[in-house]
Amino acid sequence: MSEQLRKLEQRTGQTLLTRAKSGVVPTLAGERLLTHARSLLEMAESAWQDLQGINLSGEVSIGMTDYCRPGIIIDVMARLSRLYPHLRLRTRGGTSADISAAWQRGELDLAIVMRIAGSDNHQEVEREKVLFREPLRWVEAVRGAQQNISAPVSLALLPEGCTLHKLACQTLKSHHRPYVIRHIASGVRGLQEAVTAGLGIGCLNLSAVNPSEMSFPTDLALPELPDAEFVLYSRDFNDATKVRTCDSFGQILVQMLNQN
Repeated sequence: MSEQLRKLEQRTGQTLLTRAKSGVVPTLAGERLLTHARSLLEMAESAWQDLQGINLSGEVSIGMTDYCRPGIIIDVMARLSRLYPHLRLRTRGGTSADISAAWQRGELDLAIVMRIAGSDNHQEVEREKVLFREPLRWVEAVRGAQQNISAPVSLALLPEGCTLHKLACQTLKSHHRPYVIRHIASGVRGLQEAVTAGLGIGCLNLSAVNPSEMSFPTDLALPELPDAEFVLYSRDFNDATKVRTCDSFGQILVQMLNQN
């Protein structure tokens, strides 16, 4: 990948990425190229789907945890809308517990939930597929107030029903690290803003971390966190057409999520 990026920079004659201790971010030229690249990928996807004879229509209801690729999910949905104008989507966001409950009530055709890798504390679903795994990290504001290692850890979290809220508290308790919850946000976007503002240390999956505004608090020697895995639930319908539509949509959604 590094070699391909180097060749791109040579071809364009411009620096496309800025590399720093906090991570890698696109330059203005990189952002412009990324816009063109996404359009090309969309055209290639549309051509492939056309040749495969896939023309999605009807309605699909999908619920997704707010932690699932929060930086790109709106763009993904917009691409799907352009590619399949005859497909109507009903989307629902929320915590994994909320999405799982809606799934159990039969309100969703597809559901994407987050769970802790290796944990047995989750429901068994007959038609489920692990989409991807990624690390969970403690995060703080890049220019946040320095916390004292001997003081209680100041946390910014989602409400008590959130998987990562429970994990953060349980992990600190099991390592005998005192903590205090300083801020409760209503959603992932609010949590990202709270962490960026220095209101507390958060617990986020890696794709929800903005490297230009957040950093990892290595000086506090916080206990390691496990990986998170994102899982797609698919319902088994009696209607064969509905099954094909939902399965095709699920496959396309997974491809798009993993392209970004």
